[in-house]
Formats: sequence, structure tokens, C-alpha cells
Amino acid sequence: MTVDTPAIHLPRRGTLPIVLVLALLSLIASIFLGVVDLPVTDVLAVLSGKGSPEAQLIILDIRLPRIVTGILAGIQFGVAGLLLQTITRNPLADPSLMGVSQGATLTVTLFLLFTVYIFSPGENTVAELPIAWLPVAGLAGGMIAGGIIYMLAFRLELSPLRITLCGVAIGAVLHALAVGLIAGWGSARIEIILEWLSGSLYARTWDHALFLLPFTIAGLLVLPLIYRPLVMLQFDAQVARSFGLAYRKQFSVVLLVSCALAASAVGAVGPIVFVGLVVPHLARFLAGRHFPLVLPLTVVLGTIFITLGDLIGRLAGQAEEVPIGVVTAIAGVPVLLALLRKIP
Repeated sequence: MTVDTPAIHLPRRGTLPIVLVLALLSLIASIFLGVVDLPVTDVLAVLSGKGSPEAQLIILDIRLPRIVTGILAGIQFGVAGLLLQTITRNPLADPSLMGVSQGATLTVTLFLLFTVYIFSPGENTVAELPIAWLPVAGLAGGMIAGGIIYMLAFRLELSPLRITLCGVAIGAVLHALAVGLIAGWGSARIEIILEWLSGSLYARTWDHALFLLPFTIAGLLVLPLIYRPLVMLQFDAQVARSFGLAYRKQFSVVLLVSCALAASAVGAVGPIVFVGLVVPHLARFLAGRHFPLVLPLTVVLGTIFITLGDLIGRLAGQAEEVPIGVVTAIAGVPVLLALLRKIP
């Protein structure tokens, strides 16, 4: 059974509105600030449907797509981390610990290293699959890794702790395979591979946002349906079953949802570290003993963490921007240590 996080002195009813305001402010800052210094009037003109072609290109085709993609990925990483931490009863569980990120990494590495061809209809020639297929490749790898963990977990009847250890072992093997492939055959596309592995929103388009949108919407819609099972899954299997919970079925559903959210996010933006780990802890810290607040806080905090991280990376690196994965890694360590000090 998990240990409740001690309450802080913020009024519980005021916590969520405050966080929503912070999310709105981070969104506004991310739209108005960037490598190219646009006057506020130009940005406002673009948002009102006017503005110069150059300003429209920067706002509508560069900044907004990466912002929306980042928000969707942040929500998915945060919720996936919360679900995994809850069902495994492990405060350090996140998509990378469970092998989902490593599965996506391996398939994306395979996709980038080896020329993938499809036969053109009615022709004898072959056409190379575009880089835009990377999210699909990452999603497939993450889901396969999650499926392997699921099958091992229930065939061997593993406890939540052993499921976590199984995920760590599988993730280590998949990561080793990816690194071996990069070391052996990665010279041709090493730049693209390293950019993706670092976790980046660089050059993300509306296509990436549209790829993530169905997963985000489906994940948010299913959360109210799995809320009660999620509360029960915080307890041992025997205790949960005593409350009438179909433990294996509900555990499987929550694991499937978390893997789908994490795998699709990793496929679109790369394995951005610490989001799925830190955001749920921060949500619990702000919610205190009010567990119903944890889910909405996780959603909003995921957007803030990604949006601000991307903004800092853009402003700090200027033309050579710092990947958001680097920013979240640097910021995530002190935040996590500070939060863990508050937990007995």
C-alpha cells in the first residue's frame, strides 16, 4: 500500500486553479518568446488572423506546432508515469523504467539505420519510407515492449515489484541492442538518431500533433472509467480483490493505457526523461491527501513541465537550441530530490 504524501498549506480548492493559471502563462510565454524576436504586436496580429507572412510562418508553422505537440506529449508522459507508479506501487516507476521507452528507441534506431522500402503500386521500383513514420515505429516498439512485460508478468504471476524489475531488465537489454546498433552501423544517420534520443521538439509539425491527439483524447476519456480501479490497485492484490476488484483485468487495462500513452509520446518526441517520474510526484505533493486532485494536476503539470522546458531550451541555445530532454533532466533531479525529502 502506498504512503500518502503529507498535505501542504495551499488550500486544496485553490490549488488546481493556480496551476491552470501557471499553465496558461507558460503557454503565452512560449508563443511570444523564441529564437526570433517578434514584437508583441506582430504576434497578436498573427493570432487575430492577420500579420506578415514571415510572422505567420514563425508562429503558425514553427512555434504553435511544437507547443501543441509538447503539451500533448507532456500530458501523456505525466499520466503514463502516474498510472505505472500506482499499479506497481513503486515511486520510481516511469515509462523508461518499465522498458517502454527502450522498446521505442530500438525500433526507431532500426528504422533510421537500415533503409526501409515499400513497393510502389504498379511499379517495379521501391520507395523509401519517410522520416514522418518515426512516431509509428516508436509506438510499435513501445507497445511490443509493454506486451512482453505483460505476458511475463501474468504467466509467471509476478508481484508489482517483480514486474518493475522485469521491466528494468527488459529495458536494459533493449537499450543495449540499440546502442550496439548505433555503434556498429550508426555513422550514416547518427545526427538524427542522437537528436531523437535526447528528446526534442525541434522541427515538430502539425502532423506530430495530429498523431498524438487521438491518444491524448482517448487517454483522458478513459481516466474517469479507471479511477476507482486505480484507487484499489494501490493496495495489495488480496486487499483489492476483497473490495470486489477484478485485479488482473483492471491491472491489465491500466498497464495497456499507460503503455499506449508512453509509447506514442516517445515515438513522436523521443524519450524525454523525468517527465513521467517527476510530474506525478509533484501532483501528489500539491494534492496532499486529496487523491481526486492528483489526476487533473498531473495533466496540467505535464503541460507546464514540457512547455517551460522547451521554452528554456530554445532561449538558452538560441539558433543551436538545447534539446528539451536535456532541460528536463537537469531540472528534474533537484525537483525530485526536493519532493522526496517531503515524503516520509
